[in-house]
Amino acid sequence: MKKHGKFLYIFVVILPSILAIIGFYDLLSNRAGQQHNKELEWIASLHKNQMDQFISETTISLDILAVSIEEDLNNLDKVQSIFKKMANQDPRYGGIYLLDFEGNLLVGTNDYLKQYNLRDKQYIKEVLLTKDTAVSDEVETLSNNQAVIAVATPVLKSEQQVEAIIVSHIRLDYMKNIMRVLTPEHSIFFENAKQIPVFSVNERPEASKNELSLKYPLSQLPWNLVITTDEQKNNNFIGYTFLFAVVFIVIVHIIYLFIKYMMLKRQTNLERMQQETQKLELIGTLAASTAHEIRNPLTGIKGLVQLLNEKYNDQEDEFYFSVINKEVARINQIVSELLILGKPTAQKVSIVDMKDIISDLNPLIYSEANLYSVDYKFTLPEQEIWVKVNIDQMKQVILNLTKNAFEAMNNGGELRLTVLKRENSCQLSITDNGPGIEKEKHDQLFKPFFTSKEDGTGLGLVVCKRIIDSFDGTIEIESEFGFGTTVTISIPLQTPANE
Repeated sequence: MKKHGKFLYIFVVILPSILAIIGFYDLLSNRAGQQHNKELEWIASLHKNQMDQFISETTISLDILAVSIEEDLNNLDKVQSIFKKMANQDPRYGGIYLLDFEGNLLVGTNDYLKQYNLRDKQYIKEVLLTKDTAVSDEVETLSNNQAVIAVATPVLKSEQQVEAIIVSHIRLDYMKNIMRVLTPEHSIFFENAKQIPVFSVNERPEASKNELSLKYPLSQLPWNLVITTDEQKNNNFIGYTFLFAVVFIVIVHIIYLFIKYMMLKRQTNLERMQQETQKLELIGTLAASTAHEIRNPLTGIKGLVQLLNEKYNDQEDEFYFSVINKEVARINQIVSELLILGKPTAQKVSIVDMKDIISDLNPLIYSEANLYSVDYKFTLPEQEIWVKVNIDQMKQVILNLTKNAFEAMNNGGELRLTVLKRENSCQLSITDNGPGIEKEKHDQLFKPFFTSKEDGTGLGLVVCKRIIDSFDGTIEIESEFGFGTTVTISIPLQTPANE
């Protein structure tokens, strides 16, 4: 029992608890990971759209500017005035400059590019080659220590030749401030097509072991937006997992205790049945060893009583002799019942028609019914019903059950015996309209020595059940207090020997 209890505790409590806690932790972790990824996707989409819009607005503004100064390239003062006006209105610009097609500075909003030739810059070469707007792949630092990104736009002649180049410096601090306002807690940087970082926002001082980087390409530039963040923290759901573990462990312990209770209850019932079986075996062994010694004196007593009955014919004496004979017969019956309850013995069984058994018993039952003023009725099917039984013992069962019914109906009543042929069994029912049996006594009906009669032995129903069980049948009692009792016997059908 202790060994079984350990295995039961392992399989009902420990293993399910471990699997459930791990599964719950993984579930929360996966959900947190999905939520974390959705959050990163939303942040990346936010910055990507903002950066694409920013570059698009800048490009459109410079294209418009290039068209507007196309006729005024010879009037550099006017061009410078337009550039300053535009730079003052839009804080994104750190400077706007006009270069000739060879990269020499013509005019600008400041002198930061004075004496510089930009022809070798990558974005200048790209403008001359593509005749379209280009953005630098690296951050430039001006003489005033201001970090900028250069955007170059061509000013074209009617023959689609580059006549001049507008270069605008986009202030990096302006772009970073916008991104910090949107997501102050995430580290973001942009890299060019060669995966070289261009600039970053909220840069982390030290890389974390659990750091996770996600890349999202921009639409307006051949750049990638990279978000660097720590993997989702498990501190949020460790508490939930602990709470789940406590609740689950309490529940499985309740289940474990319930299973233990059911096992103990089953074990108790088995022990009780074993005790009843041992009790019956002890009774049978005792009866078998003493039946002969009991019956021999009973035979002598019965013979002497008959002799005395012949010698003394007085009415009072005959009454005493009849009481003695009745009690001797009762002792004989008790000994016979005890022998049946003893160790199983080989019994002679045969395949017979249940209708023949009932027909043989009907005169006896009718006689008993008249004695108790009971109306006896029976119902038999037309077809034969073959069963494999010991005829004498089957008759004993039926007579015992009908006798119980008659004794229950002291003031008369009705007794019905019905035989039905089911698909695989013969069903015999004995129904009376007597006082019935209290509900609390139903579970004790087949227990040895339980009886509701003043002079009963409590062995009759036990003997009946033992006999029916030996025929591989079943016996059930249904009774409602105040409305009568029905005893139902089912015995498997057999095929007659001559078929």
